Amino acid sequence: MKENFIRYLQVERRYSPRTVRLYDEAVEEYYAFVEAAPDDPAAMTPQGIRAYIAHGLDTGHSARTMNLKLSALSTWCGWLLRQGLLESNPVHKVPRPKQEKKLPQFYTEKAIDNYFDESRRRVEENPDDFALLRDRMIMVILYATGMRRAELCNLSITDFDPARRIFRVIGKGDKPREIPVPALICQEISLYLEKLGEAYPDNPAGKFFLTDRGAPLYLAFADNVVRRELSGIEGFTGKKSPHVLRHSLATHLLNRGADLNSIKEILGHSSLAATQVYTHNSFEQLKKTYLTAHPRAKNGGNHGN
Repeated sequence: MKENFIRYLQVERRYSPRTVRLYDEAVEEYYAFVEAAPDDPAAMTPQGIRAYIAHGLDTGHSARTMNLKLSALSTWCGWLLRQGLLESNPVHKVPRPKQEKKLPQFYTEKAIDNYFDESRRRVEENPDDFALLRDRMIMVILYATGMRRAELCNLSITDFDPARRIFRVIGKGDKPREIPVPALICQEISLYLEKLGEAYPDNPAGKFFLTDRGAPLYLAFADNVVRRELSGIEGFTGKKSPHVLRHSLATHLLNRGADLNSIKEILGHSSLAATQVYTHNSFEQLKKTYLTAHPRAKNGGNHGN
């Protein structure tokens, strides 16, 4: 029965392989904990789920981890409900562990400028190295558009509309959206696509990005490019990932006066609540500027005494 559930996650929900694996492991782990036969709907009870979550917290798992496992169990129970094997979803009766809210990590605008200046220099010094150009373009697209890693990997050449200066992408839940692209970056993209056609004339699927071997880009490849590109560049000391580039764009847009609704649409968030987390980073920037500029914040506040 669980095979059908896995197929549902892959085909209907279109979850990533990693998410499917995590959900599968969480369901198996739960049944092992309650010592029930695998797939037994009767074993999914609020009492069993509460005990499972409590045990996970007691053994050192974070609240975030256990909330992810709860989401997996809730999806499993929702599927059982649709199959007529449960009368209600027992996860809905289990309180979620409170987890500490972490502010999204982001890079400073100065650090981003440092990277793009350095990568431009490398590309100009090695005009025949297409891999250098491709890796820079991956970084350009991630930061310029705030695309998710999976959206970047799925890009086709036809998803770029140079006339309207937009990218068309399919986000989470098969939700389509259009992302505007600055004019200068559109010029850079057009030059890249010319070089792509020269380097890989055989690109039957029309993919925007290809690996060194001419295969479609995959998630781990994108991760490796970001880590490699940002290594050794001044200002990049923390985590180096596509997602942090996405956070960085959102924070920089907000700091420069963009409204939350516009940022929400660009990032493809389903609700404004998901975008509002960036206001905390913006506030920290505001606070820093305020304390630097305020006359009473200098010299111990003795001005005017």
